[in-house]
Amino acid sequence: MDQLLNDFSPGLFFMQAIILLILIGLMRKFAWKPILDALQSREDGIQEALDAAEEAKKEMTSLNADNERILKEARAERDGLLKEARDIKEQIILEAKEEAQEQASSIMESAKAAIDVEKKAAIAELKTQVAHLSIEIAEKVVKNELSSKDDQLKLVDKMLGDVTLN
Repeated sequence: MDQLLNDFSPGLFFMQAIILLILIGLMRKFAWKPILDALQSREDGIQEALDAAEEAKKEMTSLNADNERILKEARAERDGLLKEARDIKEQIILEAKEEAQEQASSIMESAKAAIDVEKKAAIAELKTQVAHLSIEIAEKVVKNELSSKDDQLKLVDKMLGDVTLN
């Protein structure tokens, strides 16, 4: 340490101090100012990015709320359409049942009418057969010209026994 103090030169010290101050001034003017400006612009850029991210976050929240609202509206519309479809289905089923009931009633009426016609035709045919049989019996009775009433009754009973109804 003594040797350092012995080798100390005040002129050299002042010269180096002046050069150091000039270097500090040059650094301040040409290096620190651009470095500080770059740092400031970087800080501003980061702040703008943070602000943009915050704005994007708010916009995303707004979009999510809009999406949720749209989903609720779509669900409500879907439910309404499903309810309407169910109502239409029930109405169609009811109309089909009513139409089937009307057709069944119409078929029943037609069947009853057909049965009545067939019944009347059968009765008419039966009357015709009875009339023909009566005429045949009367002819046979007259042909035989039976002398007694007992013989006539026996003949009629016999003929009635011979006749079969189809």
